[in-house]
Amino acid sequence: MSGYLIWVIIALVVAGALFLHFRYPPGSAGRTRLKWGFRLALVACVGAFLHYTMPQHDVVRITNTYNRLTTVGENWIFYSSPDVGTGEGTSTRDIRFIEAIRANDKVIVYRNEDTGWVWPPYFKYDSSNLQAEASNLKSPKEAPQWVVVTHYGWRAPWLSIYPNAVRVRAVEGPDVTIIPWVNIIILTFLAIGLLMVRRMWLQFRERAIDPVVADAGDVLGDLDARADAARAEVRGVWGRFRAWLGTWQKKP
Repeated sequence: MSGYLIWVIIALVVAGALFLHFRYPPGSAGRTRLKWGFRLALVACVGAFLHYTMPQHDVVRITNTYNRLTTVGENWIFYSSPDVGTGEGTSTRDIRFIEAIRANDKVIVYRNEDTGWVWPPYFKYDSSNLQAEASNLKSPKEAPQWVVVTHYGWRAPWLSIYPNAVRVRAVEGPDVTIIPWVNIIILTFLAIGLLMVRRMWLQFRERAIDPVVADAGDVLGDLDARADAARAEVRGVWGRFRAWLGTWQKKP
């Protein structure tokens, strides 16, 4: 993304914020609806981000593993970087895939790519080993070998995107109970961090912002009082001047 485009986006965001600020003044019903709309949109974006990046677990039966030359275009953001040690900067890559069947006979396809040191932080460098493990766990419908596939990401056929498998392990059956300990720990720490940030913000607002706002209100109130006094003084002077002119008009 070029620097000019970044500045254009920043200018549009600032212009939009100023327009909404003057279009919906503080205290209006429109400002309240705008605030709640912004909060809901923020919660939806954060929820989608966490749902995409946090680990998920599927109990499936692996039916096939293969490599396929895949063209990565506009959907590049949903793909990882090329495997460590391979060529980069190409739009067509040799990507590993894992085909599987769920317990309800619905199909699911996973990609198998290294994540490296970039986001999301799974630090995965063993996609070749994972592909070998998945190939070893393939099974027919008559004698199923159920497997838990740990992955992140979404499957969207209309975008040609696939969840990225990060681990496979055999389990006894499709009814196995999986407790997402990693997700629980991450969400717990996020909740604690959010509460701490909110508490810090409230303390900062109470100690730094509210006194300034109160002082500004006092200054504005003092200015209003002085303005009223000045207007009253002007009216008094003007009234005395008119009364003096009236005395001249009454003289013969």
